[in-house]
Parts: sequence; C-alpha cells; structure tokens
Amino acid sequence: MSLRINDEAPDFTADTTEGAISFHDWIGEGWALLFSHPKDFTPVCTTELGAVAGLKDDFAARNCKIIGISVDGVSDHQAWSGDIESATGNALNYPLIGDPELAIVKLYDMLPGDAGDTSEGRTAADNATARSVFIIGPDKKIKVTLTYPMTTGRNFDEILRILDSCQLTANEQVATPANWRQGEDVIIVPGVSDEAAAEKYPDGFERRLPYLRYVPQP
Repeated sequence: MSLRINDEAPDFTADTTEGAISFHDWIGEGWALLFSHPKDFTPVCTTELGAVAGLKDDFAARNCKIIGISVDGVSDHQAWSGDIESATGNALNYPLIGDPELAIVKLYDMLPGDAGDTSEGRTAADNATARSVFIIGPDKKIKVTLTYPMTTGRNFDEILRILDSCQLTANEQVATPANWRQGEDVIIVPGVSDEAAAEKYPDGFERRLPYLRYVPQP
C-alpha cells in the first residue's frame, strides 16, 4: 500500500518500550510524530533517538506525541536505550515500537510486501528504507512524509518547523513561504477570498502577485 499526504495513517497494535498500544487510541486528540529506524544499535539512529528525547518538551508544547519504531524487538530496544543515553546524554522518554515481524514497516510502505516476516538475519542495509518520518494530525491523517538515507541524521529542528507550519495551516488558513521561521510573515491560502481575508485581517495584507498575499503571522 502506497501512503500519501492526506491518507489516513494505518492503525495497528504493537508492543513498545512503554507497553502495548493501539496506535490511533494512543494518538488521542492531538498530533503525533512517528519516525522509523532500520535496525537497533546503529550509529546515526542512536544520535537521533537521543536528540528527539531532548526535544520532547518542544513537541509536547505543540500537543504532539513522539513515537519511534525500529525493526527489532522490544528487548533489543531496551538494551539499546543504555547506549542512547550514554552517547547523547538523553534517556529514551517516549515509546519505541518493536517490529520484529516487519508488519508495521510494511503497513507503512517502508519495506516491500515480500521482505519476509522476521527481522532475524536482516541487516540495517536490508532495511535501509525504514528511515521515514510521518507527522499525523488529530484527524489521524498523514500531514507530512519524509525519508532520509541511513547516513544522514535527521534535522529535528526542521521537523519542528514543519509541524509549526502544518498547525498554522490547520488553525489559521495560512501557508508558509520558503525558509519561513516562527514570527515571519505567512501566506494567505488561495481558498480564502480577498473579502474573507480583509475581514480576518482588518489591518490589511500585502499582495505581491495576484495569487500571493502576505500577512503577519497570526
């Protein structure tokens, strides 16, 4: 199954380092970040898991839960957690899903359906495409997908920036221009008429092109 933006995020049940979950129930009424790893005890992923642990409060401030998944079992994750804390100074403080049967990574189209049904004997290179990020909204729909190579650590400051942009769109009917940062001007989406924009923004907006209207960030 190929997943695209605005598809419903597939639901599943799984064991995690914090106990069993049902994914949609676990998300609740807020946002969620799901990010995947091809194997436990891999160097780049070790740094990423610790980096995200250090940003947990930043995600929580945006009403966004964090959950990771790695193509190994929970017992391996628990052993790995000591390395993560040792290397990064941050203990794992969010659930890490065990997927030793490859069911969830296949459900999310990160491995092909013929990849087998066990992580045993598979290397990180075999699972290299399990390097994806999904941001999921309160409606349980996928808002963002990103996939990184194994050799490039993910930029979680950028992922927070994307989350901020998605939440502005959801709440304020605005988009964000290239390289936007918090506090900078935003773009009124085309679906908002000039009349509706004038009512919403009584101080006015800047029209740079017929279809490009800027306004201070709400």
